[in-house]
Amino acid sequence: MLDASDAPAGGGNYSFLLILVLLFGFMYFVMIRPQQKQRRKAMEMQSSLGPGDQIVTIGGLHGTVAGVSDDEVLIEIAPDVQVRFARPAIARIVHKSGEEIPEPDVEVPTAEESTPEQPEGPVTEVRKQD
Repeated sequence: MLDASDAPAGGGNYSFLLILVLLFGFMYFVMIRPQQKQRRKAMEMQSSLGPGDQIVTIGGLHGTVAGVSDDEVLIEIAPDVQVRFARPAIARIVHKSGEEIPEPDVEVPTAEESTPEQPEGPVTEVRKQD
């Protein structure tokens, strides 16, 4: 005899498939799409490189772009010292050539502000002489 409890559950397969599709959709919007945007932004930055740009490589080397070819960038790291890097090795542009560097707003301390006060420590004891 077949009871109702022996019947296979047909709705379970569709709910599993729906959960799987939702999981892949979530993964796409949380992981894949932001990574594609970041890669696209890096490609645009690397394609906009030009002579005179101050850059930083992925290894932390600072330099100035001396020349650009299809897949390589010639970077001057010191006077008369130039090295070749692949374009993807450029991490960021610090300063584009032709742009003005804004002057930092630095306040000059007055004489009263320049002398730091000596804080009393927990062991410091001040004795007065009579």
